Amino acid sequence: MTQLLFREDAYLRSATAQVVAVGERGIELDRTLFYPLGGGQAGDSGVLKRDGAAPVPITDTRKGDGPDTVLHLPGAGADLPAPGETVTLEVEWERRYRLMKLHTALHLLSCVVTAPVTGGNIVPDKARLDFDIDLSALNAEHIERETNALIARAVDTETLWITDAQLDAQPDLVKTMSVQPPRGHGRVRLLRIPGIDLQPCGGTHVANIGEIGGIRVVRIRSEGKRNKRVEIVLKAD
Repeated sequence: MTQLLFREDAYLRSATAQVVAVGERGIELDRTLFYPLGGGQAGDSGVLKRDGAAPVPITDTRKGDGPDTVLHLPGAGADLPAPGETVTLEVEWERRYRLMKLHTALHLLSCVVTAPVTGGNIVPDKARLDFDIDLSALNAEHIERETNALIARAVDTETLWITDAQLDAQPDLVKTMSVQPPRGHGRVRLLRIPGIDLQPCGGTHVANIGEIGGIRVVRIRSEGKRNKRVEIVLKAD
């Protein structure tokens, strides 16, 4: 298992770790601050710095085969570290921070559009949610205005943990139809935005929703009978 430092502190930009394994699929470390692709959120990129050797660029981060294992994908032609070597991880912060803002914004969007969520995706320049709703019920101006009104409340976010059994007893907490929270580890991570939202989520988020700064709805379209897509960008873009 990899110790997932981002779960406790999404603002951590640098940390040391020991190389556990190096293979064709990537580099495994004993701990990481890099978020692996999952739950619709893109994986982190950055660099592994080494003593007396060239740094290793990390172009993407993916989940490994075991529970809470993370694979760091090196750039082509990189001089790879050896198992047992100590490296310094540095996440590509500006990219990560944009992902944090957009991911948290989608939580707010899911409170404005009150319909089952059928899919979602977060990349550094945009994010979207798909809803099982009639297209005529989606109004870009309304969604943008109401989401930004929530952002303006500048509420602190909170991380909570509940047991698998507690989640099973509260099925309404799960809004996403396409991605179910992982079970089997004994506990499930929740993101709470007091007075606004509470749902299972393993992604990275801002500490206060005011940090998002605002969003713009750039597109609403149909992606099938049960998928109506709302795409957003950060207001500053």
